[in-house]
Amino acid sequence: MTASSYIGRFAPTPSGHLHFGSLVAALASYLDARAVGGRWLMRMEDLDPPREEPGAQSAILKALESYGFEWDGEMVRQSDRHDAYADVLNRLFNHGLAYACTCSRKQLAPYHGIYPGLCRNAGHGAEDAAIRLRVPELEYHFIDRVQGEFRQHLGRDVGDFVIRRRDGLYAYQLAVVLDDAWQGITDIVRGADLLDSTPRQLYLQELLGFAQPRYLHIPLITQPDGHKLGKSYRSPPLTEDQATPLLLRALRALGQNPGTELAYATPREVLNWGIAHWDALQIPRTLTLPEAQLQ
Repeated sequence: MTASSYIGRFAPTPSGHLHFGSLVAALASYLDARAVGGRWLMRMEDLDPPREEPGAQSAILKALESYGFEWDGEMVRQSDRHDAYADVLNRLFNHGLAYACTCSRKQLAPYHGIYPGLCRNAGHGAEDAAIRLRVPELEYHFIDRVQGEFRQHLGRDVGDFVIRRRDGLYAYQLAVVLDDAWQGITDIVRGADLLDSTPRQLYLQELLGFAQPRYLHIPLITQPDGHKLGKSYRSPPLTEDQATPLLLRALRALGQNPGTELAYATPREVLNWGIAHWDALQIPRTLTLPEAQLQ
């Protein structure tokens, strides 16, 4: 891939502050883009206002800037893209590729997350209903740059999935596919918790005639109990005074080998070292990394 053709992105959710796991994801996507002279875009995935923490968007951007990150162009907010999502959703619905679902959580509980198609042929109206995308009885697979081959049978392993919630909020799967295509994203670098979402996104890309990006899923940094670092588990926020040591720790989590001479470097100097020495082949080929094991 040529330098001018690579376009990557970082797309945080403003449900809380950035923590160490967020930093590892941001760093991986940033270095993968900058190491080949590519562009790195910023997108705020603010699809779910009830979950958004006041002030989180500005805090996220401030933290990234204090750690030396620089993005290209203006930040995109998903909350500004509702018309684009509605247009595609309506086309899918009107062509019979999506349908309305009125199933309650209680009705679906026995099926353990795999939708059994209860509303597939019911002909419900779109008002006061979720909208689900019909999936084919096909297996989708792709080669992840770190995790290797990943396969998933959409009909058997997922079922028809939601692209608009009953409360009218658009689902991540629809928004992320439309935004990545609209922004021309060629390479998606993100946490391994999204690995099993990828086949659904591949199907949507195929259905809408979009190019398929390359994927790289990094190990998820986890708590001692195995849960992902995050607001729910009181992960500490990134602080400016810890920028250099945390960047070095994040580099090591990604399998890179920064020297001890960087201990007193500025955040920008650490990032420049990372760009010059980035080797994605050294990223651990595992789905999770316990934070306690990192130096």
